[in-house]
Amino acid sequence: MSRFLFVVPPLVGHLNPAVGVAAELTARGHRVAWACADPELVGRLAGPGAGTVFPCGGAPPGERPADLRGPQALKFLWEWYLLPLAEGMAPGVRAAVEAFRPDVVVADQQAFAGALVAERLGLPWATSATTSAEFTDPLAGLPKVGEWLDRRLAGLRSAIGDPAGDADPRFSPHLVLAFSTPELAGEAHDGVRWVGPSVTARPSAAGFPWEWLDDGRATVLVTLGTANTDVGGRFLEVCRDVLRERADRVQGVIVDPGRTLQPRGEDKDLLILPSVPQLALLERLEKASGAVLCHAGHNTVCEALWHGVPLVVAPIRDDQPVVAGQVTDAGAGLRVRFGRVTVRQLGAALDSVLDEPGYRAAADRIRTAFRAAGGSSTAATHLEDLAREFG
Repeated sequence: MSRFLFVVPPLVGHLNPAVGVAAELTARGHRVAWACADPELVGRLAGPGAGTVFPCGGAPPGERPADLRGPQALKFLWEWYLLPLAEGMAPGVRAAVEAFRPDVVVADQQAFAGALVAERLGLPWATSATTSAEFTDPLAGLPKVGEWLDRRLAGLRSAIGDPAGDADPRFSPHLVLAFSTPELAGEAHDGVRWVGPSVTARPSAAGFPWEWLDDGRATVLVTLGTANTDVGGRFLEVCRDVLRERADRVQGVIVDPGRTLQPRGEDKDLLILPSVPQLALLERLEKASGAVLCHAGHNTVCEALWHGVPLVVAPIRDDQPVVAGQVTDAGAGLRVRFGRVTVRQLGAALDSVLDEPGYRAAADRIRTAFRAAGGSSTAATHLEDLAREFG
């Protein structure tokens, strides 16, 4: 039996893949614990068998300016969220290590505190890469931003890591688990273990009106994830108009956690909810030749393609433009402009993805590759191997 400490940011898209791996390790008889700034979120996503959750500090509160895009948005993400998150989490991560005494630390690629604290204490650590965007070197064309980031990471290492260390906290020298495959992410990279999506059963969400769905129409799921409620209002309005125009052959399910859509009488052919049981709904879309319209969040994209469901992607920020490019390069969907797409343009893209068989064939090809990669089971085996190597 080994002990694994998962260090994760309080973000659903980063937690969900780790939950599947942790559940697999627990089923094999290992002990699992968590370090996270939001213990309640871990408990909600992982369920009653989550194990001990050690609280950590988080990033300072505040809203990111909604209009930031491109290099400015990327730099702001690091300066406003990722670096302060690492500094805030570090004391809690260290306390978790001292209390739980893990054999391996599993650090999310954006939870640098896990990697740096493990480095400082001489523990083996694995990277949990819940998005494949970092493997494309998003700063390749931004040398000044890259130099600034190198300086900030060096300062962070001096504060919470081993000053003599030289490993990038985003890429463990011991093990990098990537929850995708080259069929979506592009060419393989040395040292990366492509395990495919970690998709596992989640606590059931009661109250979804399954009886509302009509087997005679394709279902389209519209979701912008949990972190984009501040910018999604206009886009969701466009989606609503597109789906209403196609109500004779398409039924729409719109996820609106911020309740930004004002009710209309003509919405009777649409289902608008603050949350949905996404995996169960994707199973329905897989059988009914549906589609997903989303922000190109890595977790949502991979869960859709795990079910062979093609996409229309409208990236907003962060890694989403990279992931959107992967979807279109693989032929599994079309891309539209989030801030400027019109009803006509979005409708045309949706019609193509629903009606042209090539998109579904590409999605099915990625589905096959994803499932062959092994997901949480393969990831757990790699972690077991790492624990034995250093045991």
